[in-house]
Amino acid sequence: MSVISITQMTADDIDAVVKIEEEAYGEHHWAKSSFYDELSNNLAKYYVAKTPEGELVGYAGTWHIIDEGHITTIAVKKSCQRQHIGEAILVKILEDCYQEGIKYLTLEVRVSNAPAIGLYTKYGFNSLGTRKGYYQDNNEDALIMWTENIFYDKFKSRFNENVGKLKQPT
Repeated sequence: MSVISITQMTADDIDAVVKIEEEAYGEHHWAKSSFYDELSNNLAKYYVAKTPEGELVGYAGTWHIIDEGHITTIAVKKSCQRQHIGEAILVKILEDCYQEGIKYLTLEVRVSNAPAIGLYTKYGFNSLGTRKGYYQDNNEDALIMWTENIFYDKFKSRFNENVGKLKQPT
């Protein structure tokens, strides 16, 4: 993986985010106005991943509600997938959750998205059910995934081990 930086999304990032959103989700993508709304949502935290040259290659969003975090969206530019960018964004989300006292995380993922399910499982998310017909574009089901308390020693140990491997030079 080339070195990328993960920072808070700003309004200046939204045009590039929407391009990735369109590429990832086709005609059923979020509108540009939705991202602007999220930037003013006090519960929301949005992140972008950029190359050293400043190219935006991925993004994600979460909502922090009391002690729970909900990952609302995560996507990586198709040409940059399989380079651990999504994993780096997920790590940033978890690091922020540790700092803010968020104990649990949840998300929905397409049942057919084996790479994403594998990543979430690697970081301690477990499947706890499905949402039937969740995705509008093809009526595909979503797997509902949750973590146990991220402050539990078992979870933290797994997280630290995965982060150590991610940060090793390849």
